[in-house]
Amino acid sequence: MAALGKIRSRGTILIIIIGFGLFAFIAEELFRSCETTSNDRRQQVGEVLGEKISVNDFQKLVDDYSDVIKMQQGTDNIPDDQMNQVKDMVWNTYVQSHIVEKEAKKLGLRVTDGEMQNILNEGTNPMLLQTPFVNQQTGRFDATALQKFLAEYKANQNSPSANPQEQEQYDKIYKYWTFIEKTLRQQVLAQKYQSLFAHCFLSNPVEAKMAFKEENQESSIQLAAFPYADINDSQVKITRGDLEKKYDELKLRFKQPVESRDISYVDYHVVASRSDRSTLMNSMNGYQKQLASAADPTDVVRKSESTIPYLGVPAPKAFYPADIAADLDSISVGTTTKVMENRQDNTLNILKVMSKASLPDSVQYRSIQVMASTPAASRVKADSIMKALQKGADFEALAKKSGQTGNKMWVTSQQLIGSMAQSASADNRKMVTALQSGQLNAYANISLTQGNIIVQVTDRQGFKDNYQVAVIKKPIEFSKDTYRNAYNKFSAFVSANQTAGAIAKDAAHYGYKLQSFKDLTTATHYVGNVHSTRDALKWIFDGGTHEGDVSPLYECGDNDHLMVVILNKIHRVGYRDLDDPQVMAVVKAEVMKDKKAAMIIAKLKGVNSIAAAKAKGAKVSAVNQVTFAAPVFVSATGASEPALSGAVYATAKGKFVDHPVKGEAGVYLFAVVNKTMLPVKFDEKTEEQKLRQKEMQYASNFMQELYLNAHVVDNRYLFF
Repeated sequence: MAALGKIRSRGTILIIIIGFGLFAFIAEELFRSCETTSNDRRQQVGEVLGEKISVNDFQKLVDDYSDVIKMQQGTDNIPDDQMNQVKDMVWNTYVQSHIVEKEAKKLGLRVTDGEMQNILNEGTNPMLLQTPFVNQQTGRFDATALQKFLAEYKANQNSPSANPQEQEQYDKIYKYWTFIEKTLRQQVLAQKYQSLFAHCFLSNPVEAKMAFKEENQESSIQLAAFPYADINDSQVKITRGDLEKKYDELKLRFKQPVESRDISYVDYHVVASRSDRSTLMNSMNGYQKQLASAADPTDVVRKSESTIPYLGVPAPKAFYPADIAADLDSISVGTTTKVMENRQDNTLNILKVMSKASLPDSVQYRSIQVMASTPAASRVKADSIMKALQKGADFEALAKKSGQTGNKMWVTSQQLIGSMAQSASADNRKMVTALQSGQLNAYANISLTQGNIIVQVTDRQGFKDNYQVAVIKKPIEFSKDTYRNAYNKFSAFVSANQTAGAIAKDAAHYGYKLQSFKDLTTATHYVGNVHSTRDALKWIFDGGTHEGDVSPLYECGDNDHLMVVILNKIHRVGYRDLDDPQVMAVVKAEVMKDKKAAMIIAKLKGVNSIAAAKAKGAKVSAVNQVTFAAPVFVSATGASEPALSGAVYATAKGKFVDHPVKGEAGVYLFAVVNKTMLPVKFDEKTEEQKLRQKEMQYASNFMQELYLNAHVVDNRYLFF
């Protein structure tokens, strides 16, 4: 398949004897009900618009998306960090799709089959360009190729003689396409809803003219700045009443849509000791000598338990880790390096470049798999097919007799080498070598362990340097004794300090550092960016955990971290109160700014010129190119000031501002020296199009409001 080459409440007290019997019955049923509800909750990843999604259903969505990623990247494994991104993407898509579908249903919006067909025929949607059905000549999606594939897929499904391996490839691509189609429908529906919503924002010629002027009229001013920083905070008196009044004014800023928690934690990373490093270095020096003298490095690399397998065939640079790839051009063929340390991935490394060759980045070929009751029978059958081909027989016709299509397919070097990385067997080496280096358009009869395969390479493209390299890469790991000593010390620290205060007091004495994290939510994957901290997250968000509680000791990370957590604060859904430190900091800063501004404005009464302002202690400067469309940056205060831009726009040329302007970092007075229009011609359609684009951006913010009203519950931390 060429396609495959291109492509996650309580009872009431009863006072009579019968009542007690009835209560017992009710209590038993209530307990069962609560237990069932609790078990159900433990199996729910989350909830959107009152609809719950189970862990099994969510995992299926994750698996589907993971399969897509694997096909696109030509890999069988996805790293943990990328897997977290996949899970986030699946969750966000699930939530947004459910929200949009509900809103669209209210309005009667839907994506018809006709609309989908038009999108396929047009063939320019970016999602379609990620599919295997792209015409290599035009670079556009080919709807005909899709239709052909779907027909072949259906025929293969209904054919009892279909080749199982080929059908597996068809199944993978079909699954990939159904995912793309489903996602495309969701995307188009969201775009239709957003477009409809955007039309609530109206643009017209008058607005276009105003926007053009606001963007292109530039003012030059003489600016007198009075920075708030010039007034010492100790000169400002702030009362509780001032803070409460400002808090009420700014309260909407402090609305908390999801529950969060503040924590402190001690995380100890166990690393290799000097003795551990010395032992590993001695071992690596021995491997270096063996590798240097070995004609075939296969056994040396295998015995060393290197994290990089020896393929036995040349591979592109992209196959090797970045640190290895960076050195390949500087190492001559046959050379074995000394033991090198890479601190970025904490490894010791040895390289031996076996060969270097220019090989294709992609190969087009067709094949016929020949299987019989025994390998010998397979060879006889393969020889017969080869003779027929050499006499001019039709390749596809012979393939169909064996229940195969014989169609040409493209495969990339990344996919070939990926298969080698999974199994660097002699069979795989034969196949890769034939595809990369065999004679073009000739027939090759490759004898494999379980049978034969007849291959014809029809095209090769994108030749690049490939390297056959033996790599011994070993992590610098700690020994069991080192970990045991670290665990005993950390366990002693946790046992001796059972309160938050004790941990804060004694952490440094034990050689540990107490760290903090604010506003941790259930959407967080890790505690302190340490892997495998799900148990710690469960403890943090457990309903039985209270402020001030200290967690058990957790072994986490890649079995190399020890952690203890303190729950400092629980922030419930709603409004943060004034005494919250973060809220208090914001409110106090705003009150401080208001009072300083009032002090400055009071002393500026009667000031009606730049000279008079300078006499009052202003920092005077010339500022040019001030427009209404962008906040002016004031170097004297180091801040961007939107209010100042608006005031300048409203003041005529040659005029002094009629009142002080209160900004974010100071109070300002100014005189407008000049106003000019940039030499840009007004185009009504262009300006209205700009406004439409802005309106679409405004409309895109609708999702946040819908999200808040959807009562989303995210319990993924319990499972992932």
